[in-house]
Parts: sequence; structure tokens; C-alpha cells
Amino acid sequence: MVISLTGNNLITSPLGRRQVLAGSAAILAGCGSKSATSKRSIYTAESQPDGYPSVEAIKAMGTYLEEKTNGRLGVKLYPGGQLGSEGSTLEIAMFGGLGMTRTFSAALNNIAPLTKLFSLPFLFQSTEHQRRVIDGEIGEEIMTSLEAFNLRGLAIYDTGGRGFYTTDRHIARPADLQGLKIRVPNSDIFLDTVRALGANPTPMNYSEIYQGLVQKVIDGAENNWPSYIATRHYEVASYFSETGHFRTPDMLIMSLRTWQSFSPEDQQIVKDAARHSVTVMRSLWDARVSDAKKTLTDNGGEILSDIDSAPFRALMAPVYEKFVTPELEPYVARINRIAETGS
Repeated sequence: MVISLTGNNLITSPLGRRQVLAGSAAILAGCGSKSATSKRSIYTAESQPDGYPSVEAIKAMGTYLEEKTNGRLGVKLYPGGQLGSEGSTLEIAMFGGLGMTRTFSAALNNIAPLTKLFSLPFLFQSTEHQRRVIDGEIGEEIMTSLEAFNLRGLAIYDTGGRGFYTTDRHIARPADLQGLKIRVPNSDIFLDTVRALGANPTPMNYSEIYQGLVQKVIDGAENNWPSYIATRHYEVASYFSETGHFRTPDMLIMSLRTWQSFSPEDQQIVKDAARHSVTVMRSLWDARVSDAKKTLTDNGGEILSDIDSAPFRALMAPVYEKFVTPELEPYVARINRIAETGS
């Protein structure tokens, strides 16, 4: 069994690594073949289950391709981790054995340096700020930069801001975090960020958070809205503060081998289809966030919004000194300008 910790979720696959890699040869053959009806399908892996916003967005991409090419192009989607974990399918795509996959952008940090931008704390001041960046030149530059690593970025699926949730208080300012034990993923940048804010970062398996909150092993955790509700953490930590400390998106990635096999005209159609999928994903994600907030308030929980991020950002200097390389510095400056000027 393949087990991979990707982002927040522990993903298991019934396929062993050897089985996945062996199966990829068949997938690769399918990616370049045409059926009797001359339809070409882009074989696509997705670790999330049916109904999840990114899954439905990829389905919408397939429908768009079929409509724009009279059925000549389409997507063959395998959701729910059928082809392996995000790490496995990303590797297979790099070697040309899979047409397309969706992955948490942090999984690319050790492969493609520019993707580290998305993992920086408080870089994006709002969802609107993030969307202006990833929809513009910077987003395209980051997606194109993957070509040096045998990949081609097609779309960036922003997944909102992460917030802190605790058992007994809101987090309106950094002082509210002082001394709290906050569960974080076992990631250097998460650990350093929460430590810089004055809390005690506590790595813990995702599946253990609920019990950790019940037993007071931790005082709180942090995540996005849909995950917070899906795990039922709101039952034991009912104070959610929308700090937006991380806004790390997902990315829809195509194998460079598959990308280069399309004509320039079909490449444009594929890019248009991917952009269309972004609008679908955002609509579904925003609706899910809205439903999550209602679930919390209906169950007696409290939401703290409109938090001033300036005091939090002021404490990030040591984190940026550690993680922002000379290559990333001009991008950080450009992103900050977009926040200030809106363009």
C-alpha cells in the first residue's frame, strides 16, 4: 500500500508503487492513442473523491474540451487516489507516464523553486489579492517554469486562506497565540511561522487532531474552512479566526511530454479549458466555504473576520530571511506591489 502525507491529508492507495509505475506504461500508451472514433483522452489523476471542487473542475475541463473539439479531445479522470498518492502521480507525470494530475503546490517546492512563493506566510493579503496574482503574469511564469522539470502548469486552484481554530478563544492579534500549543503539519515553514507568532507549534498526524483537542494535548490547530468542518473539529474547537496566514493553492499539472504532443492550436484549447475549470472550481469552493461557516454558526461556534494582518506580518521577518532566496525576492516585491496598487 502506498501512503503519502500530502498537505493536510493522509492519502492511501490500494496500488503499490510497483503496480502504479507498471500501470503508467499502459496509461502513457493510451495518452497518445486514438480510438475508433478518433477521440484522444488526457488520463488524469486526482487524490480527492468525487464531488470535491477540484474533481468537478477537472470534469468540467473535460466537457469543455469535448464541446470545443466536437469530441476529439477529452479527459479520462481517476479520482479518489485510484492511481496513487499525489507524490506518486506527480512523479509519474514527470516521467511522461501520466497525462495530467492535480497536486498541492507545496509538493512542488523541492522540485520547482518558484512554487515556494505559494508557501510563504501572509504573502497574500486576501483571496482577491491572491487571485489577481495567480491569474496574471506571475501565475503564468510559475506555471511555465515547471517545463524545466518535465511538467507544464495549466491552472492554479486557490483554496482560500487558512485560519486558526481553538478551544477557548479567538486569535485577533499575535498576543492571543502566546503559549498556545497549535497543531501544524510537519513542515519547516509551518513550524517556523507559528513559532514566530509566539505559539508552540506541535506536529501531529492529521487523524489525531480531534482527540488531541478533546484531551487538551493541543489548544488548537489551523486549516481551511472545508477541512475544518469535514473533520468535525468544530465540535471541540469552536472559535475560528480568519487570519489567512497561509494561502497555499493546488495546481493542475500536465506532463511536458503530453503537452508537447499537442499542436499549438490544441495547446491553446487545453489552456482555455483549464482556465474554464478554474472558474468552476472557485464557484464550488466558495459555496463550500459558505456552507462551512453556516455549519459552524448553526452549531454555536463563533467566527472572527476582518483581522488586521499587519501585526502578524510584522513578525515574519525571520521566516522570510530563511525561506526567501535571491531568486524569489523580485517576485515577492511584485506581489506586494499588486497588493498596494491592485495591478
